[in-house]
Amino acid sequence: MARYTGPKTRIARKFGEAIFGDDKSFERRNYPPGQHGMAKKRGKKSEFAIQLMEKQKAKYSYGILEKQFRGLFKKAAASKGVTGEILLQLCEARLDNVVFRMGIAPSRRGARQLVSHRHIVVNGEVVDIASYHLKAGDKVAVREKSKSLEAIERSLSNSSHVYEWITWNNDIKEGTFVSVPARLQIPENIKEQLIVELYNK
Repeated sequence: MARYTGPKTRIARKFGEAIFGDDKSFERRNYPPGQHGMAKKRGKKSEFAIQLMEKQKAKYSYGILEKQFRGLFKKAAASKGVTGEILLQLCEARLDNVVFRMGIAPSRRGARQLVSHRHIVVNGEVVDIASYHLKAGDKVAVREKSKSLEAIERSLSNSSHVYEWITWNNDIKEGTFVSVPARLQIPENIKEQLIVELYNK
């Protein structure tokens, strides 16, 4: 199964929220997609359907395929602590997500592209694997040859988000993954317990 590259607004409308970030098209049409989206009455969803929807929302939000996501869940389940919280922390520690959070790219999809095109270095070494798992203290920077890229400059100039678990120095275009974020520090509107319940069935 290939990674989803279709219209983002259609997926956002499916979940009823702009899961990919600012979306003017979604704001204009924030009702379900389809010919009868605005008028269609939805029946009461089953418990399974609600849990499945939450898992799909998380996968689309982070841009992770089912096999990878299931692997992250197994890793979270085998760890000490709250499984759902650890699952989201593992998603947040991915290199593509941190590149996005630092403002180097305007979206996770854009961040994955920067990583795969070798524009990002971790602790001084080029890393081109989007799913690379960062550890507390890791340095993430824009590769020297890529610092003047217009797309990166534009994204950084438009970035206004600040996260307590990440630092960023715009002068040298380098940041630090200070620590794994606590659940309260993760802004995603995901009910992770529903995902845990789904996988535990």
